[in-house]
Amino acid sequence: MALKRGNKINPHFNMASMTDVVFLLLLFFMISTTLINPNALRLQLPESTNQLPDHPGVTVAIDKNLTFYLDGKVVPFSLLDGRLVEALEGARDPCISLQVDKSVPVEHVVKVMNIAKKRDYRVILATDPETGAIAR
Repeated sequence: MALKRGNKINPHFNMASMTDVVFLLLLFFMISTTLINPNALRLQLPESTNQLPDHPGVTVAIDKNLTFYLDGKVVPFSLLDGRLVEALEGARDPCISLQVDKSVPVEHVVKVMNIAKKRDYRVILATDPETGAIAR
């Protein structure tokens, strides 16, 4: 007497659920990579209790190697004045946000501030929030 087995294993695999998972992962990574700013400079800014929500105008950054950046692009100091004039041309209230690493000597900050003074630009020194600040 031959006994037949009632449960047969189906050798086919349904790929619909796998494609859903891959699509969701692709969507997640596409959205998360747009939130990352690849041109961000790693600077250790001084700390302060006064913070502005955003900064108008252009950003000038100086890293610990004394490299000058204008809105994330490397600019030699000799060309900085001209590039600032181009970037702020026609601005109603021209403003420079100055981001300087803690280790940069003050003389390099003063050079940028002298350019701003000569052109009547407003300068904002960017800082990190103070970690041990007491809220009032």
